[in-house]
Amino acid sequence: MAEVAVVGGGWAGLAAALALKEAGVDFLLLEGSPRLGGKVRTLKQEGFLVEGGPDASVRYKKEVLELAQALGLEPVGTLPAKPSAYILRRGKAHPLPEGLFQVVPGDLRALAKTPLLSFPGKLRALWDLFLPRGATEDEGLKAFVERRLGLEVYQALVAPLAGGIYGGEPDELSMKAAFPQLLELEKKHRSLLLGALKARKGRGSREGGSLFFSFPEGLGSLTKRLAEALGERVLLATPVLGLEPAGSRFRLHTPRGSLEAEALILATPAPQAAALLRPFLPEATALLKGIPHSPAATVSLAFPEALPVSGHGLLPAQGEGYRVRGFTWVHNKWPGRAPEGWSLVRAYFSGEVARRSEMDLARLALEDLRRFLGREVRPSHTFAFRFPEGMPAYRVGHLERVERLEMALLKAPGLFLAGNYLEGVGLPEVVRSGRKAAGRALAYLALAPTP
Repeated sequence: MAEVAVVGGGWAGLAAALALKEAGVDFLLLEGSPRLGGKVRTLKQEGFLVEGGPDASVRYKKEVLELAQALGLEPVGTLPAKPSAYILRRGKAHPLPEGLFQVVPGDLRALAKTPLLSFPGKLRALWDLFLPRGATEDEGLKAFVERRLGLEVYQALVAPLAGGIYGGEPDELSMKAAFPQLLELEKKHRSLLLGALKARKGRGSREGGSLFFSFPEGLGSLTKRLAEALGERVLLATPVLGLEPAGSRFRLHTPRGSLEAEALILATPAPQAAALLRPFLPEATALLKGIPHSPAATVSLAFPEALPVSGHGLLPAQGEGYRVRGFTWVHNKWPGRAPEGWSLVRAYFSGEVARRSEMDLARLALEDLRRFLGREVRPSHTFAFRFPEGMPAYRVGHLERVERLEMALLKAPGLFLAGNYLEGVGLPEVVRSGRKAAGRALAYLALAPTP
């Protein structure tokens, strides 16, 4: 028996377990697969360092930085590049405008100069300076941006950026859940452009390499440090097959046998959490199942030559006909990820196309890359990673759904959730959700009567 059982060994579960250990609580972490890290998958092979899932965190959200530094890891920034990224629109690659705040322009001069937008599109965007505040508390991303800045800004700039963050089709993303800061800018400043202009000051620069960070040996090195810190209280290849309340405790059924815990943290993807809660929390199960997920995949291609690419990557705008959501020129973005003189390209897929086989995805990635380059290239190494559960989509009303989920969990005192489907898909939010769940479990144990 453990005081707290943590189910799921991604970064949410690992962060929760570390917080429990720091508090001196007896815990046990169970992970169904033979490895820890969840969607963070770093592969080092034949001179290449490949990230299968996310490849960076952001400096202005401190959770990952603080966790890494506590475990003795120092961050490494991206290589300087100006411009840092390009958007493919009407068959041409255009530099990402400088001064972006999240996914919207925060520099009026850069907005006026960008070739991504037509002259009428720029005029429509500037009309934001005179528009009144919106009247709704929440709305979809497309509706919000089209209302404030116009359809062209959405299709050429916002959609490819938001799709790169959340995957799938970003049109119906909840502003309140996915981009609350932009809603606040409108409320506070009325003009979204002026609000973004003020808010972006103090943020790191993409061009200077100070906004994103990883570690010299990739994000997986933080997973390794967390595993070392947790020690023997981690059980790999131990899926939880069933779950049930047992008086004031919880009984977990695994291939190793059953075990009990006074409190429980489910740090699995929402579909897995729903399956475990189905026998005794039907309302919570229904709410979890109602959170849509978009499959995701990455394909990394290595070439024994210097490809004619600039910046850190490329995002196709809506309507360009590419299957990939975006390309990262890894050798340009990070130091030490490919041998000298080689190119390492990572393609990101999301949505239905990401359900295809690894072989098909590798073929599509290469076809789209050849189309962009306008010439034949042949990779010497291919690395493919698929994530069937992919990324959660925060639809309008998501935060209200999470509130109802919290209420439904009150019927099972001592049970807490953590993961990227709750309050943010980024790595800092994932770590925060794990630590938050651990804090709730600790508060519950302090208040729970002694059996």
